[in-house]
Amino acid sequence: MARAIERIERDIAGLKEAIRAIAVELQTAYASYLNSLGLAVRKQLILASYHLCTQGYPESFLHLSLNQRQQLQQAIRKLGQLASEELLTYIKSEGDEEDEGVTPVIMDTSTPEPLSLDTSNPIELAKWQQNLEEVTQEILKKLSHDANILLQKAGVLPKKLPEPILAAAAAASEASAEVMPGPPNLLNLVIEIENEQQSEDSGLTQIMAINLRLGEIEFADVTLSSERRQIRSILVQLNKLGREYQKAHRERAIAEAEAAWRASWFE
Repeated sequence: MARAIERIERDIAGLKEAIRAIAVELQTAYASYLNSLGLAVRKQLILASYHLCTQGYPESFLHLSLNQRQQLQQAIRKLGQLASEELLTYIKSEGDEEDEGVTPVIMDTSTPEPLSLDTSNPIELAKWQQNLEEVTQEILKKLSHDANILLQKAGVLPKKLPEPILAAAAAASEASAEVMPGPPNLLNLVIEIENEQQSEDSGLTQIMAINLRLGEIEFADVTLSSERRQIRSILVQLNKLGREYQKAHRERAIAEAEAAWRASWFE
C-alpha cells in the first residue's frame, strides 16, 4: 500500500509540472492576446464613433465647429489609448527566467498589489483565467459608457438621453458574444422620452450608441481571432490535466484512508 501511495505521489508531481508549463503557455498567450486586443479596441472605437457621427447623427456632428470636432476625435483616441494600456496592466509575469516558471498575476482593482496564485493548481489557474475574462469585459463596458458620455457632452448624442440608457447600452456588450447585423460595436435603441409638447407617438425616439462587444472586435481582427483560438486550445489541455489532477488526489485520499484503516485495525 505504501508503494501505491508513493506511485500516486509521483503521478501528482508530474501533473503539477505539466500544469505549471500550461500556466506559462496560457499567460504568454493572454499577454499577446491582450496586446492585440488593445490595438483592435482602439481601431473599433474610432470606427464605431465614425459611424455614429456620420450615419447616426450627421446633423449634430455638422453643427460642431472644426475645433470641436478635432477635440472630440482627440478625446476618443485618448479613451481608446487608456483602455489599451489598462488591458495590459491586468497581466504580468514574475520571475526572471521561464525555466523556473512564470507566475500569472491579476490585479485586484481594490488594491494596488497583484494577487499571485499557485500555478500548479488547475482550479486556481482556471479562476485566474475567468477573472481575466471578466476584467476584459468590464473594461469594454466602461469604455463604451465613457465614449457615449463624451459624445453626449460634445452634443452628438441627444442631451436628454438619460444616464441609465447610456449605462444599459454599455452593459448590452455583455449580453451576447454573437456578431450583430449592421455597423459593428453600435447599438440601436428605441426609447420613449417624455415631452409635454409632443404626442404619445412622437415621444418614441431611435438612438444609436457605442456598444463595444468582444465577439465583434475579435471577428473583425484576424490576429485576434487566431490568438483566441490558441487560448481555447490551451484551456482544453488545462481542463484535461485538471480532471487527471483531481482524480489523482482522490486516489491518494482513498489509498491513505485504506492505509490508516489497516494501521488502526486490530482483532
